[in-house]
Amino acid sequence: MQFYSAERLGLFIDGSNLYSAARALGFDIDYKKLLNLFAGKGRLIRAFYYTALMEDQEYSPIRPLVDWLDYNGYTMVTKPTKEFTDAMGRRKIKGNMDIELAIDVMEMCQYLDHVVLFSGDGDFRRLVEAVQRKGVRVSVVSTIRSQPPMVADELRRQADVFIELQDLESQIARAQQHRDDRPYPAD
Repeated sequence: MQFYSAERLGLFIDGSNLYSAARALGFDIDYKKLLNLFAGKGRLIRAFYYTALMEDQEYSPIRPLVDWLDYNGYTMVTKPTKEFTDAMGRRKIKGNMDIELAIDVMEMCQYLDHVVLFSGDGDFRRLVEAVQRKGVRVSVVSTIRSQPPMVADELRRQADVFIELQDLESQIARAQQHRDDRPYPAD
């Protein structure tokens, strides 16, 4: 990874995309370790985490993670999921956060030297290109080692640097826990 100690960093984490990529590689992320890793690589200005929440449920399995992140250095961006019925009559739940992430990157890029995007979604290729035109370097963190690969080829090619998530595993993986399957690190 190529980072400079004086550069201003911004982390933009597509929560569901990063979760899926880590799961495909067989590990869980310790978000405290992830934050510390990148804070040690430059001047970390902000770390955004994007996720949709099912608000009509009495308990959401992601709620403890969202609360932990919110109190431990992350800027949380959430919105309620939307429920709909598809053409086949199946109940579907939708919670896309792409627009929120893209707007925040565009608003923040004037204060950053380096954007680190945790997503493999090819829809972000144009966003990466636009940010690069403003003189900001962009690293994309995802994986090509899962089956199928979790990063779109066009996004990987557009990025200044592609960081293979599996290469970060030893530095950001959550220690194996027994029955206490908390999605957040133990303090």
